[in-house]
Formats: sequence, C-alpha cells, structure tokens
Amino acid sequence: PNAAGEDFLIYARRLLKLSDEAWASVTRPKETGSVRLGVPDDYAAFLLPPVLSRFAEDHPLVTVELVCEQSTALVKTLAEGRLDLAIVTRLPDQPLEVIRLERFVWVASPNHVAWQTDPLPVALFEPGCAARMNVLQALGGADRSYRCTYSSASLLGLVAVVQAGLAVAGLAQRSVPPSLRIIGANEGLPVLPDLEIGILRNPLSTTPAVDRLHDFLRRDLAQQA
Repeated sequence: PNAAGEDFLIYARRLLKLSDEAWASVTRPKETGSVRLGVPDDYAAFLLPPVLSRFAEDHPLVTVELVCEQSTALVKTLAEGRLDLAIVTRLPDQPLEVIRLERFVWVASPNHVAWQTDPLPVALFEPGCAARMNVLQALGGADRSYRCTYSSASLLGLVAVVQAGLAVAGLAQRSVPPSLRIIGANEGLPVLPDLEIGILRNPLSTTPAVDRLHDFLRRDLAQQA
C-alpha cells in the first residue's frame, strides 16, 4: 500500500481499539467494595492465583481480603461473621456442596527413605484439619504402625520436615513442590482419599461483590484441571 493507505490503516486500527475499550467500559460490571475470603494456605498457593487474576480483570473495583487458616478454623471464623466466603475441605459428615475433588498423595524426600522406618514417621497438619483426618483414617485402616513426629498449620512447615527426610506426609498433589517425590503403594503406604473441596458463604453477606466472587469461584474451581 502507498503512504496514504498505510496512514489510513493506522487510524483504522486506533479506532477499532478505542471502540473495543469503549465497549468494555460499558459492559464491564461496576461492582465495588471488598470481599473477605478465607482459604487454607496450600489451596491459596495453587488454586487461587489464576482465579483471582481473572476475577480482577472482570471486576477491577472489588478488593479481595485474603485470610489463610485451616478449614476448621475458617468455618468458625465465618460463623462469627468475620468472613464472607471460605474455600474449605469437607470434614466427615459436614453438609457441603463439593465442587472439586483434589488428589491427595504421600510425599517424601527424594534423598531419604523415611517410609522404611518402623514405626512410620508422619508429619501432619494440626489437629482438626481434614487432611490430617484423612491421613490418620488411611493409616488406621492399614496394617502399618506409625507415629506423628511433627504437626504444623503451615504447608511450608510440613515440606521442610519431609524434605529433611524426617517424615512422610500427605499433601494435595498440586501443592507438591519439586523438592519432594510422590510415593504410595510401592512403598507400602495405604491409598489416601481425595480431598473434597467446597465453598461456604456467610448468609449475611449479600452484597453484589460477594455474589460475583462466589459465582466466579464456583465456576472456576470446578473447571480447573
């Protein structure tokens, strides 16, 4: 094309860009405010980043206040009115709509063989945690003696102990760092049940911002691979 044609093409592209921006400005939801969201720290690390990124693009005026605690603590915090939403692992007999199953696996240090120790040294999340209950239930149903050598509310705390070769642990598969290896039946360990994940909502939290994040989380968490 000649110079005039090139200039016209540049202007046309600018007009299209402005048109797209104007349409996005008109159609983008205008919710404002803040939402208090509770989530266990291991889920915050691998489930939330892509979800919150997409939510911020669609709802840039909504602030999300993140609170990281274990599921049982989040249930209590929400009941006290200090949270709007909470992503939790379902506890035994807890009424909860399960929107996602997360594979739960044994992990160990690649440089040690802690699973060969008798009794089996196990690092656990602190009492009341659903992941801890799942591990103890699996071990209780297996013909394998064990002892709890470490207990922590923190994913990083468990990883440090396992990486040092002091114990094995159960973790959500997507939260297993490269510094650990997944083990299982070949090492004589029982199968761990999947973690059942759902969302709790404070019935008094009825703002449009809470509605939008609740709907967004239900859809995106269910669809994540």
